[in-house]
Amino acid sequence: MGKHAIVVGLGFAGTVLARLLADSGFTVTAFDRRPNVAGNMFEYERSNGVRVHMYGPHIFHTDRKYVYEYLSRFSAFYPYSHRVLGQIDGKLVPIPFNFTSIEKLFPQNQAEKLKSELLEHFDPDSRVFVSDLLRHPVAEISALGQYIFEKVFRNYSAKQWGVPADSLDASVLRRVPVIIGKDDRYFPDSIQMMPIFGYTELFENMLRHPSISVHLNSDALKRVRPHAPSGKFLLDGVPFDGPVCFTGSIDELFDYALGALPYRSLELCLEDYPVDYYQNATVVNYPNEENFTRITEFKHMTLQDIPNATTIMKEYPIAFHPGGRMVPFYPIQTDENRSLYSDYLSLCGKYDRLYLCGRLAEYRYLNMDAVVDSALQVFEKIIRDRDYE
Repeated sequence: MGKHAIVVGLGFAGTVLARLLADSGFTVTAFDRRPNVAGNMFEYERSNGVRVHMYGPHIFHTDRKYVYEYLSRFSAFYPYSHRVLGQIDGKLVPIPFNFTSIEKLFPQNQAEKLKSELLEHFDPDSRVFVSDLLRHPVAEISALGQYIFEKVFRNYSAKQWGVPADSLDASVLRRVPVIIGKDDRYFPDSIQMMPIFGYTELFENMLRHPSISVHLNSDALKRVRPHAPSGKFLLDGVPFDGPVCFTGSIDELFDYALGALPYRSLELCLEDYPVDYYQNATVVNYPNEENFTRITEFKHMTLQDIPNATTIMKEYPIAFHPGGRMVPFYPIQTDENRSLYSDYLSLCGKYDRLYLCGRLAEYRYLNMDAVVDSALQVFEKIIRDRDYE
């Protein structure tokens, strides 16, 4: 009969797993409810020729060399260092907040004193959390921490998450540090690249395998169902004995039996302009004045040479409601929500051939490289677990 596997969802987690399984001798049936592969990394070309990321900007960055080497099998990459500006007190300054930000926002004498104090207490070019500054015993440093929290984090986080910044999980504030120096790169990783012809082609290349059958516009959960009495999954009503790799929302897998896991979503608005460039950075954050959180201009990251044409995207955070066409972008990390997720994991434990992978299935915000790494580890677990012949 041969070895068969099911993969639900064709973002990074599902696509990498599908390819790994196919290369190891499995026949893979892969589903995605969207009309395209690549999940939230999907790119397409606008009528003006600009290639855009349909679900917001995605930048590949990692210190995991083996992850980059694996993906490089399916696409060439070009170097790209992501840089972000933020509009603070009417000025555009680097984000994460760094020494250049200080110089632009404070009088020269005060800026020099602040930089000197920071260098006395922190390593040059290190990245520290704003919470470290807030708790610091030196008054000038703690005051700077309060300024950064108020101007950069408080309102942005409240817009992003729909709750006061003070009530957010500490991990949210750790995502954007403060840089003790003038490094203006958004990410510190040693590898910062973009696929040369975009993410969609990368995914299509990964899925181009004779043993992978891709079903788009297909809601897998209408065909692939858990059957608790047998501890198996049913494919079209028939027990399925191979691995089932699930990358979607774990609560949806069980029909929200324990309640819905909360997420935040985004309303993404694309605008075309007949100019070379709209702004002088890929992303400009608007922490305070606007309803949107940031504007992305894609030509800065695609490096396309298209005169008199550009496309921007404005992001408006919104509440997520299950069902319909909304995308669950950000898991809301609270103790209560983590406990609910743990209860869903207990339901999963009844199915010894079910494998969870990816941001939705793991209910964690994961960077792309971490998702690929997770898929590599899940594949190894599948191979170790049992003989699927």
